[in-house]
Amino acid sequence: MLRNYIKIAWRNLLKHKVFSFINILGLAIGVAAFWLIALYVIDEWSYDRYNEKAGRIFRVVQHGAWNGGKFNLAVTSAPYAPALKNDYPEVEDAVRIDAEGGGKISYGEKQINEGAMLFTDKGFFNIFTHHFLSGDAATALSKPNSIVITKTLAKKLFGNTADALDKTVLIENNPNTVTAVVDDVPVNSQFSFEALRSFPDGYTDKWGNAGIYTYLLLKNPGDYKKIEASSDAFFNKYIKGELGPMQFTMELQPLTSIHLHSNLDYELGSVGNITYIYVFGVVALLILAIAVINYVNLTTARSSVRIKEIGVRKVIGSSKKQLITMFFAESVLLTGVATLIAAVMVQSLLPYFNQLSGKDLILFQFGISKTVIISTLFAFITGILSGLYPALFLSGFQTITAMKGQLGSQASTLIFRKALVVFQFVITIVMIAGSCIIYRQLHYVMNKDLGFNKAQTLTFHIHDKSARTKIAAIKTQLLQNPAVEAVGIAGNPIGNNDIGTVKFNIGAYGKNNADSKVVESLVVDENFIPTLQIGLAKGRNFSASMATDQKESIIVNQTLVNEMGWKDAVGKSVRTGVDENGNVITQKIIGVVKDFNTYSLQHKVSPMVLHLPATTNDEDNMYVRIGKNNIQATLNYIGKVYGRFDIENKAEFHFLDQNFAKQYQSEQKQGSILFIFTVLAISIACLGLFGLVTFTAEQRVKEIGIRKVLGASVTSIVTLLSKDLMKLVLIATLIASPLAWYGMSKWLQSFAYRVDINWWIFAVAGILAVIIAFVTVSVQSVRAANANPAKSLKNE
Repeated sequence: MLRNYIKIAWRNLLKHKVFSFINILGLAIGVAAFWLIALYVIDEWSYDRYNEKAGRIFRVVQHGAWNGGKFNLAVTSAPYAPALKNDYPEVEDAVRIDAEGGGKISYGEKQINEGAMLFTDKGFFNIFTHHFLSGDAATALSKPNSIVITKTLAKKLFGNTADALDKTVLIENNPNTVTAVVDDVPVNSQFSFEALRSFPDGYTDKWGNAGIYTYLLLKNPGDYKKIEASSDAFFNKYIKGELGPMQFTMELQPLTSIHLHSNLDYELGSVGNITYIYVFGVVALLILAIAVINYVNLTTARSSVRIKEIGVRKVIGSSKKQLITMFFAESVLLTGVATLIAAVMVQSLLPYFNQLSGKDLILFQFGISKTVIISTLFAFITGILSGLYPALFLSGFQTITAMKGQLGSQASTLIFRKALVVFQFVITIVMIAGSCIIYRQLHYVMNKDLGFNKAQTLTFHIHDKSARTKIAAIKTQLLQNPAVEAVGIAGNPIGNNDIGTVKFNIGAYGKNNADSKVVESLVVDENFIPTLQIGLAKGRNFSASMATDQKESIIVNQTLVNEMGWKDAVGKSVRTGVDENGNVITQKIIGVVKDFNTYSLQHKVSPMVLHLPATTNDEDNMYVRIGKNNIQATLNYIGKVYGRFDIENKAEFHFLDQNFAKQYQSEQKQGSILFIFTVLAISIACLGLFGLVTFTAEQRVKEIGIRKVLGASVTSIVTLLSKDLMKLVLIATLIASPLAWYGMSKWLQSFAYRVDINWWIFAVAGILAVIIAFVTVSVQSVRAANANPAKSLKNE
């Protein structure tokens, strides 16, 4: 019997080619979109779950608040890990990670500037899971000057992994012994590395210097709440003495939630956003829903075509159950064909989707057998859901009424179909409006004045320590080229979210004050401010001719002044720390710079202190402003000059506008993905409209013929066929606008600086949807209106 149903279903597909094509294409696009988004979402969810102990691994982060300031840091200070392990029996092990693990690594004649190098403790591999190709996980990092490298780095240095063990490599001229080689870090990891180095013996630091990532392995996953609850006691015991009173919270983040749920300052690796996962998940379901709605609409709209068939089947003994099964077989077959086509679409589109999303997804991401089973179940379930209403509706006709070819009252069915069309276009208009707002926000953050001139300004890191002692000579030679307009020095490359912080006691005129705060601390030279063309609100810049500026002077930004409530900060002496001998360090504010962003506009400008470098090691990032002409020749010149002072390393240039653009790569990719799926949603919805108007025109072919004979114009007939559908699209616009406004308001909250949501965006989205729908409907309406009435009025 089932075989017979499938055969009938196949014949129906071939008999009604136009409607079969529209249904299959719509479902195939919907399934392909769902498939692509599902691969993306599942990959995002999978981060760090490869670790065998992932459920018991937690990262320690800290939050602090006081009058006029706060911090939310992914980093802690070095003493956290040993203190937590010692004080809490719930902690099985603790490990620290320092991202500043080194730069240049060399072996013999081979030299590599390897940035992904981390310092860590010997217990790293007791907590995190990595496959060892050689060496012992228990002892790999147990000795000082030990280094564990990945397979890729081993091949770069030694040609293969077998020859790496026990070799000595140089890192910034310090010897390190290769004690193990591990597989490359999985791409779905919160942080990555090419090498791990052991911390020096007895490594420690002050409680107030936050720059270390701390991870705990708990004996039981639920124990993290107990440790969090003791934040006050922990703060009072260890931290309060250095930072002073504040509202402090120690948070333990589950490892598997960091990628999607954490957005703190100084994240160790790039993070995602759970909001996008929810949005994409909903988008996937909605696109599939639009495709299913098309099937339901077209199938119920075609009920008059099959009414006599149903009547005949009932007369010869078919039960309602058998008819329902037959219609389900049609739906499942159609969905199965659509799923096969969707698989071909996904395989063809994945290279482009991977390039867009920055992923490395494959069709059989979870194995061939699992993918086939899931796809088959998906096609079956989708087919059942798609065919549920049509099957119940078509099988419910009375036998005598059906034999006469009469549909009976269709009011409820018509209302249901209209509701489905409205629902389709509500989804479409929300997605159009969302894409517009995302584009406006990204355009805004890419072009907003950051408080300095990022155009034509490049920065590069000075690797060689000896070259840092010759900064003045490097500057002099660079400025000999008229294309080089200015050269400055800083301790950090702005735009990378790694500006350091320091405890800053804000008692004016050297007085102690309980309201100390953590501020951004940027080491600069006297040329930094003019090179970046940062505006001075009051006071003066640092001067090379004033020897007292080196240790006694600082410059602050306007945000710090505003938070302090100072009318005039220039001339105030403030406590900025304590030296190694316990003596209070007091410095005078000589200038106030206008606020400038050091990171993306998702973050507000923080209070900042600028000071001159204490040692040459602090002068490791050079900023160069160049002219607009002959850029490549200028870069070659800068590289040549730098090469005279650092023979072993090349200058790796980064333009500041590119640094900041990288901060929005995630939003740009996700905005592009949403735009593409918006286009797909529109396409599927338009396919449904095309099918409905095609069927409507076929049903009213004689009416159209009579109207033409009586003198009706093409315009009037097009209006007749399209006006009802246009009304539905307008209703959808009214419903979609508040939904889009609410959703995008939530999205914009992740930006400290954002655009306003204007009413005209929803008007444009609605008008665009109406135009697209009207063009779709008009194509088929015009064709029907131009048909020869003689043919349509011919009696069979």
